[in-house]
Amino acid sequence: MLVFPNCKINLGLHVTRKRPDGFHDIETVFYPVSWCDALEIIDSGEAGKPFELSQSGIKVDGDAEDNIIYKAWKIIASQKQLPAIKVHLHKNIPMGAGLGGGSSNAAAFIHALNEKFSLGYSHLQKIDLAAQLGSDCPFFIHNSPTLATGKGDVFSPLQADLSAYHILLAYPNVHSNTKEAYEGLVPKQPQHDLRSVIETQPISRWKDLLVNDFELSIFKKYPAVEALKNNFYAAGALYACMSGSGSAVFGIFQDVPKINFPAGYSYYLQNPGTNIL
Repeated sequence: MLVFPNCKINLGLHVTRKRPDGFHDIETVFYPVSWCDALEIIDSGEAGKPFELSQSGIKVDGDAEDNIIYKAWKIIASQKQLPAIKVHLHKNIPMGAGLGGGSSNAAAFIHALNEKFSLGYSHLQKIDLAAQLGSDCPFFIHNSPTLATGKGDVFSPLQADLSAYHILLAYPNVHSNTKEAYEGLVPKQPQHDLRSVIETQPISRWKDLLVNDFELSIFKKYPAVEALKNNFYAAGALYACMSGSGSAVFGIFQDVPKINFPAGYSYYLQNPGTNIL
C-alpha cells in the first residue's frame, strides 16, 4: 500500500497563556497543503523481523526506533495482531519547518495499517492513537481546516477553502524548534478572533488581522526567515506567515508568484484546483 502524507500550514498562531503544568495554551488554525511525503507498507513475510523501516529523500537522523512511525507501529502492535511488515518512507517535507511532516507520517501510517489489515479502528479510535504521538498528530486524521486550542490538541472544525489560490511554501534551510520559538515570548490575549477572521474576512485583510506570535523570537534569531516573508509580500502575496514554530514560510497568491530562492532552499507551489479536503 502506497500513501502520501501531506503537510499543514498555520493560518495565524496565538500563545495565550502559560499553564500551571508548564505547557502553554495556544490557538491556531491548521490547514492541509499537498506537499507530501510517500509512505509504502508491504507484507514482508519475515516473522523474525516484525517491523522494518527504510528511508530515502531528506535524511532523517536517529535510529528507526526513534521514528514516529515506529512508535505508532509499537502502539498498534500492542493492541492488534499484525503480520511482519516493511515500511519505506520517502521524505520530501522539510523537518524543523513547522509543517507537521512527522505527525502527518504517523497519522497516514495509522490510516494505512487500519485499512490494509482491516484492524477495525473507528475514526475516534484513530484520533486516540494519534494523540499518543503528538499534539498535532490527530489533526492529520481529520485532515481538514481546524481550529486548535488548549495545548494545540483541542480541535473544532472551521470553514476555510483556499483552493482558488496559489499557495507557495519555502523552507530557508533553517532548522528551528519549539523551544527556540518560546524564548522571549510573553503570552497574551489576541486582538482578533481567529475563527472570525478566517471565516468572515477576505484574505486581503488577513495581513492586518492575523499574526504568528512565534515570528518575534524566530525572526530575531534567524533573519533569513523574516526576509523570506518580506520577499513573499514583495512578490504580491495576499497573506504571508511563518508556519507553526518555523522556519517554513508560506504565501497565498492570486497570481503565479515569481520568486528566485537562494541555493539550499526547498519550496513547493500548490496551484488552484488542488484540494485535498
